[in-house]
Amino acid sequence: MTTSSNLIASDIEAYLKVHENKDMLRILTCGSVDDGKSTLIGRLLFDSKMIFEDQMAAIEKDSKRFNTTDEAFDLALLVDGLQSEREQGITIDVAYRYFATEQRKFIIADTPGHEQYTRNMATGASTCDLAIILIDARHGVQVQTRRHSFICSQLGIKHVIIAINKMDAVDYDQFTYQKIKKEYREFAKDLSFTDVRFVPISALKGDNVVNESKQMTWYPGSTLLKLLNTVSVKQDRNESFRFQVQYVNRPNLDFRGFCGNIGSGEIRVGDTVVALPSGKESRIKSIVTFDGELEKAGSGEAVTLTLIDEIDVSRGDMLVRPHDKPHSVSNFEADVVWMTEDPLCVDREYAIKVGSKSVYGYADAINHKVDVNTLEKQPAGQLELNEIGNCHFAVTEPVQFDAYDVNRSTGAFIVIDRLTNVTVGAGMIRNSIEASSTKSKSAKHSHSEFELEMNALVRKHFPHWGAKDISKG
Repeated sequence: MTTSSNLIASDIEAYLKVHENKDMLRILTCGSVDDGKSTLIGRLLFDSKMIFEDQMAAIEKDSKRFNTTDEAFDLALLVDGLQSEREQGITIDVAYRYFATEQRKFIIADTPGHEQYTRNMATGASTCDLAIILIDARHGVQVQTRRHSFICSQLGIKHVIIAINKMDAVDYDQFTYQKIKKEYREFAKDLSFTDVRFVPISALKGDNVVNESKQMTWYPGSTLLKLLNTVSVKQDRNESFRFQVQYVNRPNLDFRGFCGNIGSGEIRVGDTVVALPSGKESRIKSIVTFDGELEKAGSGEAVTLTLIDEIDVSRGDMLVRPHDKPHSVSNFEADVVWMTEDPLCVDREYAIKVGSKSVYGYADAINHKVDVNTLEKQPAGQLELNEIGNCHFAVTEPVQFDAYDVNRSTGAFIVIDRLTNVTVGAGMIRNSIEASSTKSKSAKHSHSEFELEMNALVRKHFPHWGAKDISKG
């Protein structure tokens, strides 16, 4: 029996305490179409004994019904839950699965490989610490492999495991593995990954996923699960205290608390904080949670903070330490992944949400877009669906942020269509801009709500009109 099994049998409370204190690793699986992403997750859970008997029975029944693997047991059905996914044998939406080992807990995001659903892949990657990028040993590095690798790099993922899958289909050939490994290293040398590891696997047969392969004795490294258990991501986490206020809790006259998630760092009762953008200082009076008050809280925890002084703090404000403040500007440079059929156009107004703060803004300029195959920068007048580009943004009031490379929790934002309320883009702030040339345009866009609505309606019905045409009209 394992240590966990012994604890469950003898002391369930001790087991739960150990499980609660395990380190959490968020994983992304991505890659080209039919590289075996869903099957890999199914194999991880199956060989780790993390699938219940009723789930096994349901998968066995659906394997025969949908016949995606010639009536053989189809592990991909464990995560491909949508009717259309099971009929076509593809992944469309992001699916999350949870499991744990003796060493740590895992949250796995299974993302689609089709170019049409690149936006779904970017959504899944935005919160992950590590990416498993699958490559079909029969086909090598594909366009989607490059695209997903580039998006992972842009979204700040530093650790990647390149799982060269379907080795059984190439007779476990070592030369094929080495060739793909060399090809990927050449492509990824200009990406921002700091830790790249390779492992040859067969998700279908189970080789080198949880158990070592008897077919690939030439491979000297660890299995995929062992790599997941041992990779360290603590050094990637920012220690600056950042708390974005999501809600002001005022149930009675005697209590006023500020609710939200701690984006990074930690806070203790009695610590001095400053509220931005007002700049007013106070000290932490209490840290309140559903289970009671805490003396300290850290990154990722959902808490309610109360302050000793009655200062004005509203939704969208940020609490930080006085000596460690983020940027606070109205103009910034950002990389954007565009997620809708209507292109991103210069001067078109959108709602920009940075953390819990929403403002209005627009792309002042599109500096370039990136060819994901060559990583070359190309001139662009607009960004189409699934394209990635670098833009200058101007917003109607200052927003508080850190550069995305420094702090992912405060450097990310989303772009929202003001008429449909649909999220149309995801951005990563790279730098602040203090150019005087943008100030006049920012002032021009700081007009009334009515004018913003009218301009948006005009652009919808007369898309060929520019900003000057609208102002004349």
